[in-house]
Amino acid sequence: MVYVLAPFTRIVNELSKLPGIGPRSAQRLAMYLLKSPPKQNLDLAEAIATLHERITLCPQCYNLAEGGARCTICADDHRESAVLCVVEDPLDVMAMERAGEFHGRYHVLGGVIAPLEGRYPDDLKIPELLKRCSTEGITEVILATNTTLEGDATALYVAEQLRPMAIIKVTRIAKGMPMGGDLDYADQSTLIQALRGRRELPS
Repeated sequence: MVYVLAPFTRIVNELSKLPGIGPRSAQRLAMYLLKSPPKQNLDLAEAIATLHERITLCPQCYNLAEGGARCTICADDHRESAVLCVVEDPLDVMAMERAGEFHGRYHVLGGVIAPLEGRYPDDLKIPELLKRCSTEGITEVILATNTTLEGDATALYVAEQLRPMAIIKVTRIAKGMPMGGDLDYADQSTLIQALRGRRELPS
């Protein structure tokens, strides 16, 4: 007979649904939670339960924000408002901020163009980007999508959409970012090199 403890199995099954967590890792996490003080587990449960209530998308750049307000970056008047860094998701914003090299503002697309996965330009925040570029006095757009096939294709598509706005300089991160690399996994010096080595896309 296989030994099964229903409550333990349930938490293992739920933890296994998290990305990068296999059954054995889920078992270790479940055992860690079981050994933890009840108060610690209640704090974790409360944080998870209120996640969707407290964290929303910034109405300006679509980065993570709190309570429906603008994110702290958009609300910071000391940021360089004329330069916009376009990334795939909020994790990329966090990666860029860790590098400490970029002092402008961001625009989060919410993914990349990937027809095989059912994601098309209309599914991304591209119209919102174009509107920002025409109303916020943007002078440069840095395309910092990941250096994957989908990321490159998305960057080229966005650059094409921005081309009629001749006053805007469109650059692409290049130096330091390996092909197929994700911003979230890049170290600080690599991101700094990528920003400093950005190049203007041909018109």
